[in-house]
Amino acid sequence: VSLWVMGGILLLNILFITLFYKELKLATFDAGLAAALGFAPAAIHYGLMTVVSITAVGAFDAVGSILVVALMIAPPVTAYLLTDSLPRMIGLSAGIGALGAVFGFWMARALDASIAGSMATMLGIFFALAFLFAPQRGLVALARRRRGQRWTFAQTALTIHLLNHQGTADEAEECSVEHLTEHLRWEPEFALHVVRQSERAGFIERENGHLLLTEDGRVRAAEAIVSL
Repeated sequence: VSLWVMGGILLLNILFITLFYKELKLATFDAGLAAALGFAPAAIHYGLMTVVSITAVGAFDAVGSILVVALMIAPPVTAYLLTDSLPRMIGLSAGIGALGAVFGFWMARALDASIAGSMATMLGIFFALAFLFAPQRGLVALARRRRGQRWTFAQTALTIHLLNHQGTADEAEECSVEHLTEHLRWEPEFALHVVRQSERAGFIERENGHLLLTEDGRVRAAEAIVSL
């Protein structure tokens, strides 16, 4: 009986989303524009809440509260970490939920554990993996991006420093690797690494211990100064 009930609720959800996809998307992300275009955001909202309520009530009876909460939260949150496209997010949510159910069932069978608990655990594992390794929003990607931004900022600061002292009386002193630790308060190893990266990027050249800006370096410094 539960299979037939949940199958009917699934068809209801698919029908509702298919018929009102554009209206749901517009009313959810920009209710003001939806109202200006003649839609009824409140009616669309309550229609969605009605379908969600029917789904929750039917699912509570079929699989229990733990699995319902896990399936309503974990798959969409995991999909959100993986994509910005709403259609793709909906498809990924359904796919992640299905995979979590399948793998969770086999894990429960292997461990002789609760099926609902195993499915919820598997969904939690999927979320944890996405939270760590998602290409754009994962912690690893964010750490790499911040590290890259740190080096990019340091290279820009170096080009601006060299541009400001280029052609001045103290150019020989200011435009040396040793002076960077004093003027920019960089650690010696960090300063050397920034200089090497800037050389590889084509922003500076070293000549007799002095740092010279290339044409690309001047452009980089000038653009950074203008954007400040």
